[in-house]
Parts: sequence; structure tokens; C-alpha cells
Amino acid sequence: MSAAGRTKRITPSAIEAMKGTRPIVSLTAYTTPIARLLDPHCDLLLVGDSLGMVLYGLESTVGVTMEMMIAHGQAVMRGVESACVIVDLPFGSYQESKEQAFRNAARVLKETGSDGVKLEGGEEMAETVAFLVSRGIPVFGHVGLMPQKVNTTGGYRSLGRSNEEADKIRRDARAITDAGAFALLIEGTVEPLAREITASVDIPTIGIGASPACDGQVLVSDDMLGLFSDFKPRFVKHFAELAPTISQAVEAYAQDVKARRFPGPEHTFQPKT
Repeated sequence: MSAAGRTKRITPSAIEAMKGTRPIVSLTAYTTPIARLLDPHCDLLLVGDSLGMVLYGLESTVGVTMEMMIAHGQAVMRGVESACVIVDLPFGSYQESKEQAFRNAARVLKETGSDGVKLEGGEEMAETVAFLVSRGIPVFGHVGLMPQKVNTTGGYRSLGRSNEEADKIRRDARAITDAGAFALLIEGTVEPLAREITASVDIPTIGIGASPACDGQVLVSDDMLGLFSDFKPRFVKHFAELAPTISQAVEAYAQDVKARRFPGPEHTFQPKT
């Protein structure tokens, strides 16, 4: 495709400017074929560390590595023409110091060609976010439920029900906004609090298990597509039910193979006469 005909990519600055205009559409993507399918419909694609659970069968995101994130970031970038692509920094790759965070964030951008990184944390990560942003790395913040901290926060549960929890999330959101993040993911947070934060910050909020008042929404694509029929958190809507469809297709394939109905003559290569 020529430069003149190339689709213009959505930048982090463009995502930030969408606050108050229309809802921002976001989904997770981990592979090239899925990225190609999602790209025409999404403003932002998140290469989330949720891939550890979705693709690798891990019990949490804690075991995800930089190499895994970079490999899948590269795959997604091969399938994207227009969406803004953000890659999660995995657990242990940025918490030690702002210098460590910069080294790993810069590596992600260099090796994947993505548009920015996402990291979890509030007040304790504000200095790191400011350090990255001042050095040219767009940062997507993440407050509320933080899956990388699941081992210290008592599991996966909605937050903000107590005054103490709510005040902490408010402070976190303000700190990450003031540090220069271009957008803020709010996860697993009671609806009135997510709504309040959305109205109080100057950057877009992207909700997952938060509020319809957020400036945008994100879901794990495999959840949204109904690929896990036995897993449906309250905040997930199945826009398709692909798990039974795939199972039925595999069953039909297995039956055809066993009955020698597949492959048929039309699926084989014959010598030319």
C-alpha cells in the first residue's frame, strides 16, 4: 500500500482528545488474525497480560514475561492498520524503579512498534509514570482492581465499597492523571465511584467492570466472543457463543475423519492427465 493510501493510525494523543466526544471502543488482542478482525471496529487494542490466563492457562497474570508480551505485541502490530495499540508491562518489569520501567517500556516500543504501554498502580507509581512520559513514552494508567496485585489484595473482587477503598482509588486516579497518563483504565470498581472519577479527571477513563459513564469500555475479546462457556464474570457480556460452535465443528470433523468422508476427492491433489 502506498503512503498516500495508508490508513492513518490512531495515536495516544488522539485517544486522549476523545474525552467527552464519543465512547472509546477497546478490546484485547493477542494474535495477528484476531487483530485484523478487531482493527476496523476498535479505537484501541490492548495487548493485555491477561494473555497469560487466556492463551497460556496460567492461574494469574503474575507469571507473564517480557518475552511473551513482546512476541504478542509484534503479532498484533502485524494485523493493525488504524487502531492505537498499547502493550501491558508485565509484573516485575517496572515496579523496582523508574529506570527499570523506562528500560523495559522502551524495549517494548522498539521491538513491537506499538504506541505505548500500560502499567498498574496509583500513587506509588505516579513518579514512574511521570518519568516515562517526560522521556517520550505514552502511558495508559490502571487503577481499581489490579490483577498483578491479586496475591496481596485478597483475590478478584470489586473495590471501592468502603470509604477507605474509595478514597484510595480516588487518590490513585488523580495521581496517575497528574503524572501525565493519556488514559486511565478503571477495573472492578463500584459503579458510582467509577462514574465520579470519570467526571473528575481530564483524561479518558476506560472501564471494565466499572461504569457505563466511563469514556470507553474494554473487554477481553475471548470473553466477549463466548470462547469460555464456563467463565462469565458479572461485567462480561457474550456478544457471541463461539465455544459450542467450535466444539460442534471439531466433532463434525472428527466424525468425517473416522468415517473417511474427509478428505474427499475435492480436497486432494491428483496427477495431471
